[in-house]
Amino acid sequence: MERYNPPGLKFEGMSQAVIHNGLVYVSGQVALRNGAPVGTGDPEAQARQCFTNLDAVLSEAGAGLSDLILLRCYLTDAAFYPAYAQVKSELVGRHPPCGTAVIVKALLLPELLLEVEAVAAVSGISGSRK
Repeated sequence: MERYNPPGLKFEGMSQAVIHNGLVYVSGQVALRNGAPVGTGDPEAQARQCFTNLDAVLSEAGAGLSDLILLRCYLTDAAFYPAYAQVKSELVGRHPPCGTAVIVKALLLPELLLEVEAVAAVSGISGSRK
């Protein structure tokens, strides 16, 4: 197994991505930039930041958005789903992964409206880039 933590996205006690048997498992990504929430009250802006962070983690692990197999989105309100779906469609619409969306009571920070976790395929990893 290999673990990845891109600069600026490291959190103590967890890895942002773990590769095992050709799959990269990505921890839930939220709308944080430099440790601070972005897009407060704006689900589209938050979805874009989630995907920006997701792309950074996948890139560090040797994959990209086109390698996604599964996305799970946790939303604090069903009304935020259209904004998430629009951003997702723009970024991965040509080859969409499987997906699940779940409505939850809250996320870790009250400013956060959604969280996106993923599984992607990765091949040809040689060496560790931890």
